[in-house]
Amino acid sequence: MSLSKKNHTTKKIMNKPEVIIPEMIEGMLLAHPDLLKLEGKTGRAVVAVDGPRDGKVGIVVGGGSGHEPAFAGYVGRGLADAAAVGNVFASPSPEHIKEAAMAADGGAGIVFLYGNYTGDVLNFDMAAEECAAIGIDVCSVAVTDDVASAPRDKKGERRGIAGDFFVFKIAGAAADQGRSLQEVADAARHANASTFSMGVALSACSMPQTLHPNFEIGPDEMEIGMGVHGEPGMRRAKIETAEEITDELMGLILDEMAPAEGEELAVLVNGLGATGLMELYLIHRRVAQILSGKKIRIHHSWVGEYCTSMEMAGASVTLIKLDEDLKSLLDHPCHTPALTVGGTPQPIIGATRTTRDYQDAGRIDAVDRTELKADGIVTPEGFRAMMKAAGAAIAREKDRLSELDGVIGDGDHGVTMDIGWSAVLEALNSAPQEDTISQICTKSAKAFLDAVGASSGPLYAGAFNSAGKAVADRLNLDAPSLAAWVEGMLKGILGRGGASAGDKTMIDAWTPAAEVALKAANEGANEYEVLEAASLGARSGADATRDMESRRGRSKKLGARSVGHIDPGAESTHVMLKAMHEALTSLKP
Repeated sequence: MSLSKKNHTTKKIMNKPEVIIPEMIEGMLLAHPDLLKLEGKTGRAVVAVDGPRDGKVGIVVGGGSGHEPAFAGYVGRGLADAAAVGNVFASPSPEHIKEAAMAADGGAGIVFLYGNYTGDVLNFDMAAEECAAIGIDVCSVAVTDDVASAPRDKKGERRGIAGDFFVFKIAGAAADQGRSLQEVADAARHANASTFSMGVALSACSMPQTLHPNFEIGPDEMEIGMGVHGEPGMRRAKIETAEEITDELMGLILDEMAPAEGEELAVLVNGLGATGLMELYLIHRRVAQILSGKKIRIHHSWVGEYCTSMEMAGASVTLIKLDEDLKSLLDHPCHTPALTVGGTPQPIIGATRTTRDYQDAGRIDAVDRTELKADGIVTPEGFRAMMKAAGAAIAREKDRLSELDGVIGDGDHGVTMDIGWSAVLEALNSAPQEDTISQICTKSAKAFLDAVGASSGPLYAGAFNSAGKAVADRLNLDAPSLAAWVEGMLKGILGRGGASAGDKTMIDAWTPAAEVALKAANEGANEYEVLEAASLGARSGADATRDMESRRGRSKKLGARSVGHIDPGAESTHVMLKAMHEALTSLKP
């Protein structure tokens, strides 16, 4: 894998990439006004017209865009009550998810369903915490059906791909039948444990913001086990026949599922976006032959596009082993834009939906500036300028950062960081000029989190909040408190994420940045020197990731293939700190 793909551009039918998600949502609502509506202030909570009702467990699904019809396409009666819609290949934010939960809340609790990706887990967990604070009980189930993404003894680390289809369907039916919160969550977990998927990719996809393929694959190559964001699979080889490909996918699934003769399965043959039904039916033909040869019955099959990866060519096969309960739930009627089973469900006689009031726990307390320590050259005004410089630097470097991420990730890091920082800058431009540095950090955290989701959203929200608390007693920052701010950023990321130094993440840049900043401050350095030390420490840390093997996130599966490439999160850390140092230097009297 290399960066040479930047010379190859793609094309998409769109207006402006920055509005592609709200315009897509608007198009969906206009196409399905009988099924879908929008609720909440963020414009990202797509809600079923006939779904949420008093006394019923609410089903909230969600994830990044680019996988259509997942996730909003499964909103409707008998399936999901609401979907939280993220940016392309990026988790929805906690605010998006909380709004979806509030729309789906019938007073019986909410089940969150999403694929097992770091960003989704972080954001849905934060949303569950926020829901608990306003009185909504939440159970979460992360889908882990992708056999290729981790060995069977580490099933909990597996990705969620097209198996979402079966888990969502089962949970939605259980909720529609009136089961309790725990019973619905149990049904979803049972479905997840019974579902196994394998995929093959033939070509790359591209982000609307970059129009560059997010990975490279030869014109005569395929990759077995590749994820729906371009995560690396199990092996790359020359393209094989439909039967040979299906034999391999099915062999890996059946080896683990081990269905007995006479058992029943349901089958999903899913296209990734650019593979036609002709090819998908060839795959299904072979799937049916294999199962028939083993005297295993197919209860029902679905063939088509159910969880895509924009314009990626390829397909996946998903099997779910059925017992009587799962079969009845699978057959339960539902009606959504992407899936109808058993015709349109009959209205629930006497169903009501109560409008509920939720207390807003989020507020920023007033601060008496006269009680804060005012020594130090970094004023709130100067700090605001430093933050704006960091945002501008990310905007300039977003394409390069995305290209770095395309090598070992899904190619969206620069885009995601730019979206977050753009929201921060907008928040700072509208914030009162008398805001303290701590208040600036608090507002930056909320703006970044609400705009981004993904894994960067919770991590940088945690960073800004922690850093702001570290200097809450300061009006201006002196050298030691500036070093404490850098250390606070590190502590916030460590507190929310699970990475450690050496995992090839942003931690590997923030750790040396904080260490050298604190050392410089302890040795009597001034504010300029402390921030310069932090910037140089981040540069050294980012460079060191080139020789590391990734142990976290989507690039973990690369293993040794990740060596030789700088981690994009570590690189963006240096971009921000370098810009902040340059901005502070420019303010010298």
